Amino acid sequence: MRVTFCGVRGSTCAPGIDFVRYGGHTSCVALGRDGGLPTLVLDAGTGLRNLTRHLDGQPFRGTILLGHLHWDHTHGIPFFAAGNQPGSEVTVVMPAQGDPEQVLERAFSPPHFPVTPTQLQGRWRVRSHEPGQYEVEGFSVLAAEIPHKGGRTFGYRVTDGGGTLAYLSDHSPVAAGAGPHGLGAYHESALALADDVDLLIHDAQHTAAEFTDRAFLGHSAVEYAVGLAEAAGARTLVLFHHDPARTDDEIDALVVAHAGGRVEVVAAAEGLTIDV
Repeated sequence: MRVTFCGVRGSTCAPGIDFVRYGGHTSCVALGRDGGLPTLVLDAGTGLRNLTRHLDGQPFRGTILLGHLHWDHTHGIPFFAAGNQPGSEVTVVMPAQGDPEQVLERAFSPPHFPVTPTQLQGRWRVRSHEPGQYEVEGFSVLAAEIPHKGGRTFGYRVTDGGGTLAYLSDHSPVAAGAGPHGLGAYHESALALADDVDLLIHDAQHTAAEFTDRAFLGHSAVEYAVGLAEAAGARTLVLFHHDPARTDDEIDALVVAHAGGRVEVVAAAEGLTIDV
């Protein structure tokens, strides 16, 4: 499984010279099988725009799994060039919470936006699902509900039969209890998703020092992500959903601070590709 990070920032884009190396686009991760082009995409933040360059000029034919519906995870949809052209076939799947097409149109329709998602070129379908096990684009996907603020949120566990990753992009574990360090509980869903995975991609928007003042926003601390990775037996942790004010140098420092531990820690960056 080839994992390509197309957008890694949380909450809002972060343009400017202090954010060049890790990138300023919001959440989007593309997955491909057996050396093929990406066909499964996790979230559709503005980083979805970057996926077009990885498709060799082909229209996108595949599935976008949304973890939840906040703007920073959906606003790439109408600007996805490879999905907005003749010949594209795009299925968008979200956590069930009403009619899925109508729910998505609340973000993309007049007067807030000139067109709805299904008015884009190509063939666009909008679906919803409940927690459970699914086969999607040749991948085996486990969807599980995880705590976050402001709408139903799923984490995903994805395998191609060789490598396995867990994706918890937006996660508010204090909703399940304070946990051993006051940063949130290592609750059942998080542990099940991350159990023995090769790659854990996890919300790292805050640091422990920042967390007391920011926990109400519904995200995780870096230190929680490290602890979850250790508790679940993950082999590599990818810090993800970086705070929009977190500079390249500050992200470098976070990685250095957690080097040499029980779990390898890296930071997600636009264009980073990992073979799992």
